Amino acid sequence: MTNNRRRFLQTLGSGIAGTAFVPTNIWARTKAPLSVAFEDLKISDNSETYWEMVQSQFNFADGLTYFNNGSLGACPAPIREATMNFRNTLDDFPSKYMWGGWKDEIEEVRKKTADLFSVSAEEIALIHNTTEGMNLIASSMDLQPGDEIISADHEHTSALNPWKYWQESKGTKLVTPTLPILPNSVEEVVSIYRDAISPKTKVISICHLVNTNGMILPVKEVTQMAHENGILVAVDGAQATGMFDIDLKELGCDFYTVSAHKWLFSPKGVGIFYAKQESQRYLKPLIVARGYEDKSIRRLENYNTRNLPEVLGLGAALDFRETIGAKKIHQRSYELKHYFRDKIKDNEKLVLKTPELDSLSAGIQVVEVLGKDVQEVKNRLFDDYGIDSRPMSKFELNAVRLSFAIFVTKKQIDFLVSALENCAK
Repeated sequence: MTNNRRRFLQTLGSGIAGTAFVPTNIWARTKAPLSVAFEDLKISDNSETYWEMVQSQFNFADGLTYFNNGSLGACPAPIREATMNFRNTLDDFPSKYMWGGWKDEIEEVRKKTADLFSVSAEEIALIHNTTEGMNLIASSMDLQPGDEIISADHEHTSALNPWKYWQESKGTKLVTPTLPILPNSVEEVVSIYRDAISPKTKVISICHLVNTNGMILPVKEVTQMAHENGILVAVDGAQATGMFDIDLKELGCDFYTVSAHKWLFSPKGVGIFYAKQESQRYLKPLIVARGYEDKSIRRLENYNTRNLPEVLGLGAALDFRETIGAKKIHQRSYELKHYFRDKIKDNEKLVLKTPELDSLSAGIQVVEVLGKDVQEVKNRLFDDYGIDSRPMSKFELNAVRLSFAIFVTKKQIDFLVSALENCAK
């Protein structure tokens, strides 16, 4: 075992929060980059022992095995401590830190967020959640009677309802194409959107990864097709961001909005909003406060007072992610996906309702236990095994949704498979 690896295991074993990580000292006092605190953790190990040590930083309730990250993620211990220290700093001197005392630190979080997506910091607003982002887009669009918005049938209600609320009363039309549950190719999905486009289409609202059955939608291909027809593209990225690598310049979409409390493991109530520089002219603030005349994207996040410790906690969460490594997290998502699918592939009573191709699915997999009602399966998994999952009954899925986040180990997947097999008997 190398010295770096030994130091890493010792640090995680004793708890990062109690040893290497003192966020108040780092940000609120010394102003040094938060990433310095994690420097010793940047090693190349990708063993199961490594991931078990990562898991040790997530403190779940006794007896709980958590496969429901797609609903709500957990904060690892160092991020909890970071956020609490930021909160204490704020309450020690409220007026200083609420109005200007953390200006540079917030800009640092903006830059870290921009780097996550390979975009400019001038294209990132730090908002509250995906729902706010979708409302911001839908309320801003100057659509006319007869204009059309494409939003497929698997879109989350928080992405769909803003278009209904802000636009349907104008006489616009919401076009809702039906997506296949188990497409065999990316083109099969792209063709659904191609057939839905008409001369009246102005916006395509698309989910990057649907919450129903974990299907990844081809944002890049749909965006290219949309832009060729003068159509704007707004993306709900709540389930995708943090699960696998995302380069928004490559995807090309106009808007992309995220709840950071899922796969980025940030404090709750923090969101990310991306608007391509040339598309920002379409947007108007949802809330008007001081600074609304600002021409930069910051005008979209001027709430006067807000929960800044959670915003800074997002920065800490991004440093935690960077310590592990974006590439490693991306690979781990697919490693766990394939491990699970291989484990159940020969069991005829466990039927996957998530596309197989890596281009069409990743760290969320949905499985039906044949002959069993999904609510019965969900309840038994929790009551008998302490496994938390999400039942999905829409689109006749009748299946439990399982999220394979970085705190999930292969031992836990073995435990899950055994429980599912018992449910199937």
